[in-house]
Parts: sequence; C-alpha cells; structure tokens
Amino acid sequence: MSEFKGTTIVAVKKDGKTAIAGDGQVTLGERVILKGNAVKVRRIFNDKVVLGFAGSVADAFALSARFEELLQKFSGNLMRSAVEIAIGFRDDKYARKLEAQMIVADKDSVMLVSGTGEVIEPDGGVIAIGSGGNYAFAAAKALVQNTNLSAKEIAEKAIRLAGEICVFTNDHITVEEV
Repeated sequence: MSEFKGTTIVAVKKDGKTAIAGDGQVTLGERVILKGNAVKVRRIFNDKVVLGFAGSVADAFALSARFEELLQKFSGNLMRSAVEIAIGFRDDKYARKLEAQMIVADKDSVMLVSGTGEVIEPDGGVIAIGSGGNYAFAAAKALVQNTNLSAKEIAEKAIRLAGEICVFTNDHITVEEV
C-alpha cells in the first residue's frame, strides 16, 4: 500500500462502540500546510456509517463517493459494499486505481478499504491510516489494552499523541462514533 502524507485517521472498536477520529491537516508535498481544519471523518448513509479518508483529496472523494453508491445499492450492508468496491478494482471496472484509503464502520463492523482493492478487517478492533497512522495505531492499541477509556476517548487521544510526533498530523480533531 502507498504511504499517504498529510493526514491521520484511526478507528477504535471497544465495548460495542466504534469511533473514528481524524486530524485536520492538509499538506502540499513535504513542506507546506495548506489547511489546518479540514474534516476527513464524516457520517454517511443516514448517519449509520462513519467514514474517514486519507490520501489524494480528489481520489479520496472519488473512493468515498463510489462506496456511498454501493451502500445505497446494497441497503447499507457495509461488508458487501466493501467487497464490491474491491471487486470493481480487481476486475478493472474502474478506470484507474485511486491513491486513497478509507476506514469505514457501522454498528457491527470496522474495516479499511483502499483505492487499490484491499479490504481489511482489523484484529483487536484498532486500525489506522495516513502519514501518522502507525503512531496513532500504536497509541490506540496501548490505550485499549491499558486503560478504561471509551472508544471515542481512545481515538481522540491517539490522534493527539500522533500529532505530537508526526509533522503531518495536527490537533484539529474530528471524532464520530457509531
């Protein structure tokens, strides 16, 4: 998978809740912060699904739009929609691969969907993407295992901790929970 710079998204599933958090930084290359308050986590499908995206802005919007279309087609079935988007990339139904990834969650599942056709359900209920993803992932895993914090609190704290280490992650955080 490609490494994307300029964002961090983390999902935490704990005690029957799933939270997805993301920072607000948009960067141009390696040196310029274009925007600090972008919203890269949002609710879709009548607020029943939460989606957080990373990667090329245009590709991320294209990937999330395709995913939303499939959610409508498959009556909100998250897994079926994720698998169908992957099949579309594998069968060359889509004109090109997209340099983007997203984490999607509903009340039952959380998974990573990439613009190259991968669909991954995480072990342990934690997954992260973006330039600060590894930092947020490690922080979230440690917090899940060693605290009584909620999924939402862990996701927010993981982004905050990633922002202290990763220059492509800031502390303008959006968190949504299902």
